[in-house]
Amino acid sequence: MVRRVMMIAGETSGEQHGAGVVRALRAMQPGIDLYGIGGDRMRAEGMELVHHCAELSFMGFGEVLRNLPTVLRVQRDLEALLKSRRPDVVVLIDYPGFNLRFARSVKRAGIPVVYYISPQVWAWNRGRIRRMKSLVDRMKVVFPFEVELYSAEGIDVEFVGHPLVEHIGASMTREQFFSRYGLVPDRKVLGLLPGSRLQEIRSILPVVSSAARALQETGGCQVVLGLAPHLTREVVSAAMPEGLAVTVVEHATYDVMKYSDAIVVTSGTATLETGWFGTPMVVVYRTSGLSFFIGRMLVDVPYIGLVNIVAEKKVAEELLQGALTPANIIQAVRPMLEEPARAASARKDLEVIKSRLGGPGASVRVANAILSLEAAA
Repeated sequence: MVRRVMMIAGETSGEQHGAGVVRALRAMQPGIDLYGIGGDRMRAEGMELVHHCAELSFMGFGEVLRNLPTVLRVQRDLEALLKSRRPDVVVLIDYPGFNLRFARSVKRAGIPVVYYISPQVWAWNRGRIRRMKSLVDRMKVVFPFEVELYSAEGIDVEFVGHPLVEHIGASMTREQFFSRYGLVPDRKVLGLLPGSRLQEIRSILPVVSSAARALQETGGCQVVLGLAPHLTREVVSAAMPEGLAVTVVEHATYDVMKYSDAIVVTSGTATLETGWFGTPMVVVYRTSGLSFFIGRMLVDVPYIGLVNIVAEKKVAEELLQGALTPANIIQAVRPMLEEPARAASARKDLEVIKSRLGGPGASVRVANAILSLEAAA
């Protein structure tokens, strides 16, 4: 019987999905001992945080190298817990750079590994799948096309559906949203989703908000910014230019996604969530030149935006690195705000996203897989 589970979710998006698994495990086995790395949502569901995922919130190769002492310290802490507080199962959630290294230590200790939300090996390095066979006992994937990749290498794999389907949805009606935030119902809304990392805010938001100011001045759109967890209003305000009238929305990001007429969104899970709502978007991203160069050398997919990868075609414009300029953002966004036919076409293209994410129940399926594993000797 599985009585103790270590879970590792090193990023905000992963810990959100991990919270659903914690909740499901608690419901199935109330006395289960859950601990590891996660965030506020996993803690609220009953998991003990050994380290907070904010400690590992680095973006790009350069950032990881600069924070390598922190990464190694956290890994040593977890390795010590494999001995002093031996788990029956270790659950790794996304975050492949750290989790795949740690998986080696887990397997050396003879402990089963469940990997939830597959590393994006189909984008980075498909040869890594073969190496993962010795590290992962059960792979739980969130996109249907991933099953064939893992099963071809003899890995126990299951498509569980995407966990965002379990919780995605607006928290209020359009009328309530506009009333609560003082928005004018007959004016277009431009949404900004600049990311959840401080580094993203500093490198991306100044460019995006400059474009938003120009669109506001020439077209009269209302600008709404969805504030990610762990960020403050002061942080985003410092990255935006004077003269931009912006409404900062906390704890209602899905409402921003649903009720905006167009969105500028930093590459990541948020692109997939925005696509689920069918809202026209422009995907943006900027990191250090070195990180981008190395990434491009390794990446084997035509797109960076998850919404485009899942759709298997370009359903959202991507502006990356040097192409991320106010002029290019304006050129991409303005038709979505001012041309109804262009906006309708974008929404039509995005309809494919819902069909590829599966139905609800991912967290329960993963929890069942964890509890069905025999406890390690």
